[in-house]
Amino acid sequence: MTILVTGVAGFIGSSVAGSLLDRGQAVIGIDNLNDYYAVSLKEARLARLAGRPGFRFVRADISDRATVEGLTAELRDVTGIVHLAAQAGVRYSLENPYAYVDANVTGQVALLEAARRMPNLAHFVYASSSSVYGANRKTPFSVEDRVDSPVSIYAATKKAGEMLAFSYCHIYGIPATGLRFFTVYGPWGRPDMATFQFTEAILAGRPIRVFNGGRMKRDFTYIDDITAGVLAALDHPAPKDPETGAPHRVYNLGNNRSEELTRFIDVLEDALGRKAVRSLEPLQPGDVVETAADIEASRRDLGFAPTTPIEVGLPRFVSWYRDYHKIA
Repeated sequence: MTILVTGVAGFIGSSVAGSLLDRGQAVIGIDNLNDYYAVSLKEARLARLAGRPGFRFVRADISDRATVEGLTAELRDVTGIVHLAAQAGVRYSLENPYAYVDANVTGQVALLEAARRMPNLAHFVYASSSSVYGANRKTPFSVEDRVDSPVSIYAATKKAGEMLAFSYCHIYGIPATGLRFFTVYGPWGRPDMATFQFTEAILAGRPIRVFNGGRMKRDFTYIDDITAGVLAALDHPAPKDPETGAPHRVYNLGNNRSEELTRFIDVLEDALGRKAVRSLEPLQPGDVVETAADIEASRRDLGFAPTTPIEVGLPRFVSWYRDYHKIA
């Protein structure tokens, strides 16, 4: 079986591709290596995959419709898609909304158009986000909750991606599963995420920016748990919904344990052996105060069972960070 992984040089994409190769599946990886954050980190992730039996890399932008259409013939043998390519980041969506529409909406359509022309495709798995819950106040967030009030442009594009997927499933019968990721962290993580930024600042003796005075909670989810959830979703093609007839499902992938931001920083300080200088700042536009995942459906249907608390995951990240940056 050949699996197409988009965003293969990304944090989650590279981890998923590695795990697919570990279990003997061929992987075609697509990424445009954009410069939203250091391209060198993306290249380093790719280097861990390059040369492995069964892996092929294609540098391409999934929001370029002509490019994706040109690849369709090469993808005829693909049996599964894990579509993770996206423009990430809540705050940057306020600065450059067009990048989010291009990658997260146009890119979603381009991949779905390619998917409906793949004769051997069994399942289309795509990344959504916990950000779609937006202004919802009920926690934990359930996939049964309404998600009509996104509070960031990023969240709005992810919600649009879910709706587009449903439409394609309904019209063309493509089995598809959307995964709402909650805050993912761990080795090889993104530099724009709090774990990376806090670690960098603490080691440099700079203040860390703690928004909303630290009165925030996040469902921090370790990368290995997320990867296991993605593979479990891929292995369970969405059945037809008895009400709509569309073979489309959405699941939460989170740790099922929301952590106070101040507690998260405490554990990170212990792992680093240094104290942070905390600069308390107001809540930022587009941010939400709390995220918490209800993963009952993911447990029931996918066997998803996250096992990594921050007391284990953060020291692993710190160890990787020191090694990657050659810090003693």
